[in-house]
Amino acid sequence: MLSPKKKLAKKEITKDPMFALYDQSVTFYEKNKKFVNYGIFGIVAAIVVLVVFLKNRSDNDQKASSDLGKVISIYDLAANDPAQYKVAINGQPEKGIIGLKAIVDKYSGSQSGELARFYLANAYYRTGQIDDAMRQYDSFSGSVPILKSSVSAGLGECYEAKHEYAKAAERYESAAGLLSSNDSQLPDFLRAAGRCYGEAGEKEKAITLFKRIKKEFPATAAAREAERYISQFSA
Repeated sequence: MLSPKKKLAKKEITKDPMFALYDQSVTFYEKNKKFVNYGIFGIVAAIVVLVVFLKNRSDNDQKASSDLGKVISIYDLAANDPAQYKVAINGQPEKGIIGLKAIVDKYSGSQSGELARFYLANAYYRTGQIDDAMRQYDSFSGSVPILKSSVSAGLGECYEAKHEYAKAAERYESAAGLLSSNDSQLPDFLRAAGRCYGEAGEKEKAITLFKRIKKEFPATAAAREAERYISQFSA
C-alpha cells in the first residue's frame, strides 16, 4: 500500500497544472454527463487516471502534463463548439500552446503522453477522422485498466462507424471485461456489444448479453432497453 502523501496547500494546488486539468475534466463531465455516457465513455476514465498520475510523475512527464493541461482547456470547449477539436489537435503555436498531436509525438510513452494520445484519438473520432482515431487507440500503451477499457470502447465506436459490427461488438465486450462488476459503465458497454452483435447477425450472442444485463443490472437504463432488443433479435 502506498504511504499517504503530504497534503498540499491550496496555493500549491492551484499552481499544479495537473490539478487544473483534473478540475477541468470534472467540470466537463458534470456538464455533459449524457453526452459522455453515450459517447466514447472516456472522460470518467481520464479523471481517474489524472489522479493516479498526480502521485507518480517524472520530470519529463511533469512538462508533458503542463503542456497537456494547456490544451485540455481548448478540448473542453469542443463540447459546445466542435470546431475546437481541430484546434486541440493542432494547438495554438502563437499562444505557446502545442496541440495533442505534438504532445504525443514529443512525449510518447510517458504517462501524460499516453493520456494525450487518448484525447487525440477522441478528437479525431469527433472530427470524423476514424482511421486516424483507430491508429491512436491501437498505439495506446497505458496500463491503467479503466483507461484501457475506454480505449477498447473507443475502438468499438470506430468499428461501428465503419459498419464493421462484429469487430465493434468484440471491442465493446472486451471493454466491459476490463471493468469491475460494480462499474457504472459496464452495462452500457454490454448493451453496445449486444446491439452490434445483433447488427452483425450474431443474434444469439446479442440475446445472451441482454439477458445478462437484465439479470445483473436490473435498475439500469440498459436493462430497461434489454427486453426490446431481445424481442427484436428473437424475431
